[in-house]
Amino acid sequence: MWNVVGVAVLVIVAWRARSVALTGFGLDSLVEIGASLVVLWDLAQRDDRPRDRALRLIGRAFLLIAVYLFVQGSIALATRHQAAHSRVGIAWTAATALVMFSLAAGKTTVGRMLANATVIAEGRVTFVDGVLATSILVGLLANTVLHWWWADPIAGFVVMFYAFREFVHVRREARSK
Repeated sequence: MWNVVGVAVLVIVAWRARSVALTGFGLDSLVEIGASLVVLWDLAQRDDRPRDRALRLIGRAFLLIAVYLFVQGSIALATRHQAAHSRVGIAWTAATALVMFSLAAGKTTVGRMLANATVIAEGRVTFVDGVLATSILVGLLANTVLHWWWADPIAGFVVMFYAFREFVHVRREARSK
């Protein structure tokens, strides 16, 4: 539910601020919703083939986030784009970071108890959401308080690194099955 509301909030906030990082965060929230649906679908299955497919889908979602953030961040830096200040964006990303880190810990614990690689991967997706929220929060604060125009796209690059790393990890895990 948090992500569904979050997508709506982030669409408005990102549009108003013209923030690459907030837009990426909104897209990431959409991926999180999709990954959650994949996990539910996987848990209803009885064999490993759907689980392998689910892992590949989650891995592709990480890759899409990384590519988006690389392209948009590069464009923002090249054009010296400065996002507007967003108090709502700051409050939302701070709250989201707390929620996502808590959810990630819970999902990972449940995934290990069930010995379910898809649920564990979903926990990593949620952890990356927490990292993304924290990175964007730092970028928004640096833009607002210090007037560092480049902090917004740099926040996206930090998250891009984690998203790509997780894509590689999930891909290896899917191949090893």
